[in-house]
Amino acid sequence: MRRASVLALGLMLAVSPLAITGVSAQSLEAALSSAYRANPDLNATRASLRATDENIANAMSGYRPRITGSADYGYTGVDSRGNGRQTTTDLNPAGFGLSVSQTLYNGGRTGNSVRAAESSVLAARETLRNSEQNTLLDAVTAYMNVVRDTAILGLRQNNTNVLAEQVRQTKDRFAVGEVTRTDVAQAEARLAGARSDLAISQSNLRGSAARFKQVTGMDPKKLNPVQPVAAGRLPKSQGDAVNRALRDHPAIAAALHGVDTQQLQVKIVEGELLPTVSLTGSLSRRYDSQTPDDRRNSASVVGSVSIPLYDGGSAYARTRQAKETLGERRMQVDSARDRVVAAVIASWALMEATKFQIEGAAAQVQAAEIALNGVREEYKVGQRTTLDVLNAQQELLNARVAQVTAQRDRVVASYSVLSSIGQLSARALGLKVANYDPKVHTEQVKDKWFGLRTPSGE
Repeated sequence: MRRASVLALGLMLAVSPLAITGVSAQSLEAALSSAYRANPDLNATRASLRATDENIANAMSGYRPRITGSADYGYTGVDSRGNGRQTTTDLNPAGFGLSVSQTLYNGGRTGNSVRAAESSVLAARETLRNSEQNTLLDAVTAYMNVVRDTAILGLRQNNTNVLAEQVRQTKDRFAVGEVTRTDVAQAEARLAGARSDLAISQSNLRGSAARFKQVTGMDPKKLNPVQPVAAGRLPKSQGDAVNRALRDHPAIAAALHGVDTQQLQVKIVEGELLPTVSLTGSLSRRYDSQTPDDRRNSASVVGSVSIPLYDGGSAYARTRQAKETLGERRMQVDSARDRVVAAVIASWALMEATKFQIEGAAAQVQAAEIALNGVREEYKVGQRTTLDVLNAQQELLNARVAQVTAQRDRVVASYSVLSSIGQLSARALGLKVANYDPKVHTEQVKDKWFGLRTPSGE
């Protein structure tokens, strides 16, 4: 009977940690697709980009005329005396008019403003691409955290059951005088600790599930185990990864577009020091302006040139300020490159390290299983104590937890490498979603002359 119980304990500890996750009802692809569609931070960035698109239409307005209509109506009473006569005249002066003003030249400010707006849109698109990468990496991390914490919860639940059985058997042996009260206390202490660890594992899993819901918009159910990114989709070496990141990462591209935008901002401010040429045409009609029932029409076309001579130094100060900001933008490009390179090196090193962690964890689990079986056999013949068995069981549990954690880290690290080189996107992953194309909204609004409704109908 005792040998059967010992064998049962061994079988319970031999359960594979990945098998605890069970048959999946949700896949990583489904979680990533949901995050791509529903993540509020990503959707907010898309909305921000659509707002930035309107900068182009705003800048384009500088090429277009300004048209102003006016109308007025009033009452005027005129009381006059002369030659002993008094005359009272009631007038209702009224009129309407139309004025059209067109800027012909303003120092290149309009053209540079349009180009600056276009550069800012390109920068915002790269920011959106970076936000998409971060969101998808967050989704992968949240998914794997749930997988890991589910497996660890299963391991700790299993360990609690094993220790509860261990306590029961130890008490039975104490009753017949085979062990001491110390053995019982040691087993009970381990069981109490296991229950505490189990409660922490449950808390960790609830936290990971909440984060999963926040990122993906889905409640986690049973999740499929996930393999790391295939080697064929990853760079061949760290040097290759760095080169691809410097070429493709959206953070660097966004910083470069920021430099272009600021260079144009310098030209825009400098344009304020140049003349402005404009043409204004107007038409008007007046009624009862001086006498009852009179009517007067007027038309005019006026060309004007405005030459700034001195504005107190404001334009000069803002030009110098814009140039200093341009220097800042250039430094930000260097900073972005450094951050990207550091991220590539860190993620690549972690991915390489997890290979050895998984191999070491597997070897540790195998060795711990053999050691536990050996300790149990020695315990039967009195060569080992209850504490020895408990320690061997704990070592096996720790090894299995380390194995689960290493498997999680390996998957997350491989996706981190994709993110660090700018290749973690819905299109690159082949997600079955309608890909958001930011160019569509830009084309819809950049040439609009009027209208209050957005293309989405809001």
